[in-house]
Amino acid sequence: MSEKIVISPDYAGKRADIIFSELFKSFSRSQIRKFIKQGDILINQEQFKPSRLLTGGEIATFQIPEPEPIEAEPENIPLDIIFQNSDFIVINKPHGMVVHAGAGVSSGTLVNALLYHCRDLSGIGGMIRPGIVHRLDKDTSGVIVAAKNDFSHSHLAGQFKERTVSKEYLAIVRGVIKSDSGTFSSIIGRHKNNRIKMSSNTNAGRESETDWKVLKRYAKTTLVQVNPKTGRTHQIRVHFSENGYPLLCDSLYGNKKSDNEIVKNIDSTLKRHALHAYKLGFHDPRDGKFVEFKAGIPDDFNNTLKRLEELSK
Repeated sequence: MSEKIVISPDYAGKRADIIFSELFKSFSRSQIRKFIKQGDILINQEQFKPSRLLTGGEIATFQIPEPEPIEAEPENIPLDIIFQNSDFIVINKPHGMVVHAGAGVSSGTLVNALLYHCRDLSGIGGMIRPGIVHRLDKDTSGVIVAAKNDFSHSHLAGQFKERTVSKEYLAIVRGVIKSDSGTFSSIIGRHKNNRIKMSSNTNAGRESETDWKVLKRYAKTTLVQVNPKTGRTHQIRVHFSENGYPLLCDSLYGNKKSDNEIVKNIDSTLKRHALHAYKLGFHDPRDGKFVEFKAGIPDDFNNTLKRLEELSK
C-alpha cells in the first residue's frame, strides 16, 4: 500500500522524521527513521536523511511496509489475563518476564506466551514483537495491553503516541519525599558513558514528564503514585533516581552507598525494583469508549509494604 502527499508549508523548517511521525501517527519516530533509511519514504522520488529540513511543497511517497511474518514460537506459559476481546488482550505481567525477544533472550517472553493463548495477534510489530504496542521493563510488574489485529494495533499505538493513554504506577522509593505531589521533567536518552543506562546526561535525549503524588511515608522510604505523561525507556526509574529518590532495590539506578539498615531489611524480601504498573486506560479501538484496567498488587510488593509498616512503628 502506498500513499502520496504534498508537504504543507506549515512544516517549513522542521526535520523530515518529525514531520512524518506526525503525519503517520501509528508508527513511532524510530520506525519512521527506519523507513526513511530503507527508502520506504521518498521525497520527490529521491532518498533523503531523517534530519533533512523540509520547506513545504515537496511531494512525499510513503510505501507502507506489509506486516512481517510472525516467527516467535508459541509457548505454553501461564498468563494472568485481566480482559480480552477480538481486538486486544490485557495482561497482568509478572516481574521477571521479558516482553519480547532481544539480546540474549529468545524464549519465555510475553510474546511467546501470547502466541500460545492468542492465535490472531497483529503482525505489525514484526517477527519478534507481534501485537506489542508498549512495553514494561523485565522487572516491572503490572498491566500491559497487546493488539490482536492490525486495526487495533494502529489505533492503540496512535493513542500511546498522542499521549491520550492513562497510566498509573505504584513505586516505593528510597528517602522520605517532603512535598505531597510534583512533576519531574527532563530530556532522557542513552547515557553518554554507560550505554546500559538511560539518563538526562545524554547526547540525544527526548522530552519526558512524570507526575507523582505521595501516598504514604514510611521510615526512610515513600510509597508514590506515578503518572508518566511520556513513555521513555526507564523514565520513572531515571526521574526518581536523578531527583534523589531512587526506586527501592533498583540495582541499575540506585545508590548502594546510601543504603541504611531499614532498606537492607526490605531488600531481603524484594528481589527487583519496586515498580508496579497498577492501572491502564485507553479508548477502545472499535467503539471509542474509554476503558480502564487494573492489575492487582503482587505479593512481593505487598509484603514489602507490610514490612515497611512494621519497621516504621
